[in-house]
Amino acid sequence: MGFESVWISGPSRSGKTTELLKCFRHCVDLWRASKKTDPSLVNQNAEPPLLVLAATGDNRLELAQGMDEATERRYAVKSTTALGFFQEEVSLFWPLLIESLNLPAQYPLQLRPETEQELATLVWHPHLDEENWPWLGVNEYRLVRNTLDLMQLAAVAGIEAEQIPEILRLGLPDEPSPGLWHFLASLQSQWRQWCLQRGLLTYGIICELYWRHLLPNPIYQSHLLSRYRWVLADDVDEYPAIARHLFDFLLDRGVVGAFTFNPEGGVRLGLGADPNYLGGLPVGRSLRTIELSPPMQGLGALRDGVVELVMSGGWGNNLGSIPEYFAPEESPAGEPNPEKKVFSIQTVSRGEMLRQMTGKIAEAVRQGVAPEDIAIVAAGLDEIARYTITQSLTGYGVPVYSLNDQRPLASSPMIRALLTMLALVYPGLGRLVDRDAVAEMLVILSGHLPNQEAIDPVRAGLLADRCYVPAIEPSPQGSYPPQLLPVTAFPRWDRVGYSATAAYNQIVQWLTEQRTQLKQHLITNPLIVLDRASQKFLLSDRNLPFDQLAALRELMETAAHYWEVRQRLNHHERQAPDYVTVGQFIKMLRQGTVTANPFPVTTGVQKGVTIANIYQYRVARCHHSWHFWIDVGSPLWSQSGAASLLGSQLFLREWSGQPRTAEDEQQADAERLRRILLDLLSRVGDRLYLCHSDLSTSGQEQTGPLLAFINAII
Repeated sequence: MGFESVWISGPSRSGKTTELLKCFRHCVDLWRASKKTDPSLVNQNAEPPLLVLAATGDNRLELAQGMDEATERRYAVKSTTALGFFQEEVSLFWPLLIESLNLPAQYPLQLRPETEQELATLVWHPHLDEENWPWLGVNEYRLVRNTLDLMQLAAVAGIEAEQIPEILRLGLPDEPSPGLWHFLASLQSQWRQWCLQRGLLTYGIICELYWRHLLPNPIYQSHLLSRYRWVLADDVDEYPAIARHLFDFLLDRGVVGAFTFNPEGGVRLGLGADPNYLGGLPVGRSLRTIELSPPMQGLGALRDGVVELVMSGGWGNNLGSIPEYFAPEESPAGEPNPEKKVFSIQTVSRGEMLRQMTGKIAEAVRQGVAPEDIAIVAAGLDEIARYTITQSLTGYGVPVYSLNDQRPLASSPMIRALLTMLALVYPGLGRLVDRDAVAEMLVILSGHLPNQEAIDPVRAGLLADRCYVPAIEPSPQGSYPPQLLPVTAFPRWDRVGYSATAAYNQIVQWLTEQRTQLKQHLITNPLIVLDRASQKFLLSDRNLPFDQLAALRELMETAAHYWEVRQRLNHHERQAPDYVTVGQFIKMLRQGTVTANPFPVTTGVQKGVTIANIYQYRVARCHHSWHFWIDVGSPLWSQSGAASLLGSQLFLREWSGQPRTAEDEQQADAERLRRILLDLLSRVGDRLYLCHSDLSTSGQEQTGPLLAFINAII
């Protein structure tokens, strides 16, 4: 229809998405013109038949905003991620899968990662004999996680599950224990069948159902081609291999496509993405290719020179404007050098390095630099460093924003207070409550009551010691221990003070009301209790910070999903009492489970200094004027760490079938470091600070791969 397929390739911040939006506007214009000339299209939907895909949820929101601006919000074009598309298609065409796989007729329910982990542990627990543990040196949590990850890696790679043991045998010949790979395959088969019989879906099962059963279905193929005339996909270097199966099918049947690809991307390599396989999509096809140049604004001119310096230990031929960027801060006459863009903060200890860095940031903010223009990027951001940076900058009056902070939900005092409150409302949960938790709950819940002073920690501890009545088991009469007694239950209660007494009485009265309504069956699930507690104690002043509000939304969504899954399971297994389910939910969160992020994700610039690790920063496609790279001497800059799943390299389409050698790992680390440097340097605007301490937190000397970069700074 007057528009040819196009392949847009270029490094970070080279304008790929802008070119994709031009293609989008062209598609919309063609659709509007065709509706005027073709009478058969007049009565069809107003939205153009476009499939628009993005790499992540955050990128999807930004792409959707760009499409709205391009069409002046006249068309509601839906965009999604690749995995989101597979999920929607499996749910939409679930009847086809029921018929072809002979599954029970029930609506599918997707499991969140934290629920998937818990249920898989319960299903496999009878097969994990502690006396004959199948994987020495790996605990139960990690064994379950690795088994589920291997299942998902095969699914997103378009590899049949039956081939997993053979792939692991060839790629990891040093099997931890005889027969382990076949044992894990049997667990995966059991888990897959258990989920399908109950209508439960995980990302691994969804991807396998899509490429193996749904996409080859002729009925689905006809529906797919009738719904889409164009496909636009942004950042396909972050997509799984089965996304190319979809693209090949559409392009081979005349669907016009526009794709953007970053040869230096591959942020999700090791987590299911297969950039080289997706990069082969134009091979053998008549796709018009657009090659975009790297950005030269900001520190983009440093890219090639710094990479050569780090990789070979010398500048080589890619000097460019690097000498000016690395020149001394002051000229011989004592005047500031405006050309200098790369600075260093070098100390002996890590603590001193962090203090100097936060001091430099505070000074820059006082001189007019906006906090949202500053980013702190680390190879591995531990909790001590995060806390030190946050507390120090907050002390200077500089706001801080943690990008996609993946911490356990129970690390929030507010969430712990709500979980303690749940254990006080429902019977039989006395083992989940102690005096310290009660004291913390009193401090947190009273802190947001309107027209009421909060109970301070000293008085809260006194009330917990004197008024909290623990109970290990529920009484046979059906009372609701443990309990909080009236404040008058101990001598000299007047020492608590009027304000603390009034706040304590409100909390006790509210707990009594909830227990009464629960006994009268007026409360049907714990979501009601959590919602009431949030409205009463946390949202009454309408002044929760963003991070606390996000944690509260995360808790509510997690609880709603957990209860929905339990209701589904009650149709297949013996129904457990509500208090048992509530207790399991509390235990799951207190074990340190990291739950899924709340939906929808907010867009726009956050008002504060951004703190992120390398993976979080790159996957969010951020850009800041000032960068502070901390722990530059750490070897973590070239290591994948948690950003790579066990055996991920074996499920890439380019894998040779041979075991991975030490040389292969070194080459992969070097390539990863090259991509990181090229990507991050494209995302720096005006200044880059390399923050380095001679000694790590363990007291050892740091000899990471970026030392040559640090030593080059004058």
